[in-house]
Amino acid sequence: MAHPDAAATELERTVKEYSFLGALVDHKSEKGYCDGDEYDVLWKKAQDLDVPIYLHPSRPEDQIFRKTYGGNYSDRATAVIGGAMWGWHSEVGIHVLRLHAAGVFDRFPKLKIVIGHFGEMMPFMLQRIIDQEVLMGQRKRPFRNVWDENIWITTSGAWSLDPMRCILSNTKIEHIMYSVDYPFTTNEYGLKWFEELEKSGLVTNEQLELIAYKNAEALLGVKAT
Repeated sequence: MAHPDAAATELERTVKEYSFLGALVDHKSEKGYCDGDEYDVLWKKAQDLDVPIYLHPSRPEDQIFRKTYGGNYSDRATAVIGGAMWGWHSEVGIHVLRLHAAGVFDRFPKLKIVIGHFGEMMPFMLQRIIDQEVLMGQRKRPFRNVWDENIWITTSGAWSLDPMRCILSNTKIEHIMYSVDYPFTTNEYGLKWFEELEKSGLVTNEQLELIAYKNAEALLGVKAT
């Protein structure tokens, strides 16, 4: 992601030559977030190819990481707070907001972005985001539209029904996809959670199938066997 022109070229090559269905990338390069105009070439290529980009958490440069997350505790605690406990997820959520603020979804209205971990904190804050975005200035497309049309979320790595209750209340069912977050967690945990969801009454059998595989089929243009 540090070289957007090369990234766009590589995305096209892998899709056309090797039938890749999109790309999963670290959401930041060593240069920072990807809301600059120089990244338009990548977003345009993804839109033209009609493939999604999955923004996965990544650790920032070490000095920034320690300044942001370090404190009166051990290096191990710093790593956990800045990583899988909190920092990874908030950073991806902020990245999506930066793309919105920079007009990326206005310029590329068919762009497809996937974020994991039950939406990287964004579903819980969604109404707050919608209420406050007017203070940023006018956008062609409000964030509600962006959330409904451009963002897909996966249910990875937080094995509780509580975040699912939130997601189901404010996110289109067609944009929710089951995921595990392997190798950071296991299929056994994912299966246990899925069985709990099935028994919970939160979703119908039809909705459960959408989450399990049909939404992924629709997004990626494949058929499960």
